Amino acid sequence: MQRMAEFDKKEGIEQQDREEIFSKVVRAGKRTYFFDVKATRKDDYYLTITESKKIFDKDGRFHFEKHKLFLYKEDFQKFEDGLYDAIEYIRKVKGSFEEDVKDEVKTESNSSFSNVEFEDLDGGK
Repeated sequence: MQRMAEFDKKEGIEQQDREEIFSKVVRAGKRTYFFDVKATRKDDYYLTITESKKIFDKDGRFHFEKHKLFLYKEDFQKFEDGLYDAIEYIRKVKGSFEEDVKDEVKTESNSSFSNVEFEDLDGGK
């Protein structure tokens, strides 16, 4: 039985090493998003999107709350289309939200969150 556990542990370590293909971190105010491309055992790729938020307890200690989404390549186009449609709807109804985000970050930088990273959302356009 111990031999099986050692094999599973070794297999898990090897799989961890080979499954991470690409990773992109996006810091967005109080949230951080991780876009990770991974490989299955059959060397097929999929995407995981993780949202991580730092949550403070009443006593000042913190932990990270994480939500993860798995997106498989056969769903990429439908997901992309749905995301695009939802963002365009918000832009049409509420206008450009990039300025709102910049204002929010400025407000946070004047509070206790002085080390907030902000990246240009429209790619410098």
